[in-house]
Amino acid sequence: MSAYVDRQASKLWRKFCSEFLIEISLVAENWKLLLAGIAFQYIHGLAAHGIHYLHRPGPLLRDTGFFLLPELGQDKAYVSETLFAFIFCSFALWTFHPFIFQNKKIYTALIWCRVLAYLVVCQILRIVTFYSTQLPGPNYHCREGSKRAKLPPPETAVELLIINFSKGVNYGCGDLIFSSHMIFTLVFVRTFHKHGTRRCIKQFAWLLAILQSLLILASRKHYSVDVVVAWYTVNLVVFFIDKKLPDLPDRSAGTTSLSVVGQSRDKDSRNKEEHHELLSGISIEIAQ
Repeated sequence: MSAYVDRQASKLWRKFCSEFLIEISLVAENWKLLLAGIAFQYIHGLAAHGIHYLHRPGPLLRDTGFFLLPELGQDKAYVSETLFAFIFCSFALWTFHPFIFQNKKIYTALIWCRVLAYLVVCQILRIVTFYSTQLPGPNYHCREGSKRAKLPPPETAVELLIINFSKGVNYGCGDLIFSSHMIFTLVFVRTFHKHGTRRCIKQFAWLLAILQSLLILASRKHYSVDVVVAWYTVNLVVFFIDKKLPDLPDRSAGTTSLSVVGQSRDKDSRNKEEHHELLSGISIEIAQ
């Protein structure tokens, strides 16, 4: 029994090392894109932090979602955050499954390059919208009378540039249209829907996205317009980016290494160049 366990552990380790070498080469090729996408998460957090200084609490706006969904209450605000954390962690773990499982359809580095592209475009649009018009935040800590509803003006530039991400996520105000939580949720669900393999899990993921939308409203973290705009904006952004960028390689189709893909592409380009030169030579001879 111990010998069998040792063999399986050795096999798993070799599989992990092989996948690690492939992914490292992909990271080396795409490190600028990955670094830019990660750096923009700080810029997005900085913009959300900055709008908090401009936020002015006021009466809640008339909202259909608030009318239809009862409030969860301030003591149950963790419910929506717990679901979001589950979606985030589940997706992240799925993107790393090629390191362990034999059934490989994606490359982890390439998936995250595409995901970051989706996020950056959506976040740019989000920054433009919530700076265009500042709405009174519906969350409990953003309402009139709350000490967290307004931030005192920053005394130094360093204070403005230092972001407490955990406090910003939980106690930010003013960054409303459209919901950042729904950006991440829909990008993850759309990506898994396209590259995942199990239909039942895809359907479950969409149900979680709908549930996340309802919980955000029930927690009074966003207005209905923030959630609705996120649904069609994110889907349109993903659609147009996929139209512009080439399809990601599908490993389940038989491609086991990017070197094979690169070699075939180089071979095709050489064949096209030789064919073009041949046609050019023939046309010159005819002209003479």
